[in-house]
Amino acid sequence: MEERMTESQIVALIESTIHAVNMDVELKQESTGVNMMYDFIKDEVIVDIARVRKACQELPEPMPLEIYLRVLTIHELGHAMDRKALLDSLDRTKEIIHMKKQAAAEMRSTDLPFMTMVMEEHETDIAFEETAWANAEILNSFFEIVDGASFEKVKVHSLATYRTVYEADLEIYNGFIRKQEKLLTI
Repeated sequence: MEERMTESQIVALIESTIHAVNMDVELKQESTGVNMMYDFIKDEVIVDIARVRKACQELPEPMPLEIYLRVLTIHELGHAMDRKALLDSLDRTKEIIHMKKQAAAEMRSTDLPFMTMVMEEHETDIAFEETAWANAEILNSFFEIVDGASFEKVKVHSLATYRTVYEADLEIYNGFIRKQEKLLTI
């Protein structure tokens, strides 16, 4: 399929990938600003078609949109395979969202308890992402959805987006820890 795939072709490709791995997860189109995601509460994959087209172009090396969509789809299905763990994390996720809403914007990067919570959230997100990629790798090796090199390129790029934000916040967090250690030694 060509890079100029229509919306209906994109939807058909994602649905055919879901069926190719024998999973029964609904697909929904929505403008979320996120290329593709798994809603573990509703057990559905959500695709933002405009964003997924852009995201494919943001890869360090060009890749056909068809391949990119297939990799993202099995990644989101990797989350679906981990649905129980995601559901088990829901209460803590709600707590973190509530605390983040209550924190004053200007205090966020200067408050150690807040940054500790942010780091916990990052670490949880990264763990869920790594698990979804591991699950997707199993799906891909069993069903041979895409070639291994393409899979790896999308995986590395995707995980890097999470790690980049994590590392920036880790720098702030470590600064707090160093300040506290200095205060304790005075």
